[in-house]
Amino acid sequence: MGLVTDLKDALRQSPTTTKDRERSRGSYWCHDCAERIRDVDFEGDDTPSCPECGDEMEFERSPDSAGCAC
Repeated sequence: MGLVTDLKDALRQSPTTTKDRERSRGSYWCHDCAERIRDVDFEGDDTPSCPECGDEMEFERSPDSAGCAC
């Protein structure tokens, strides 16, 4: 039981940031480069450019909605 208790305590104490707690609506993807940026990690009002190729990325919703961002 000591190991289980230690693991539970460690998980309770793990630091979380505000971004970790924010509910993501989806991610921006570059399908050519397989690059992904979560919407909560991108600051700005426009669509981000792919860090690899520079093309505009495409927004896809989260898996629990109609369009999958898996």
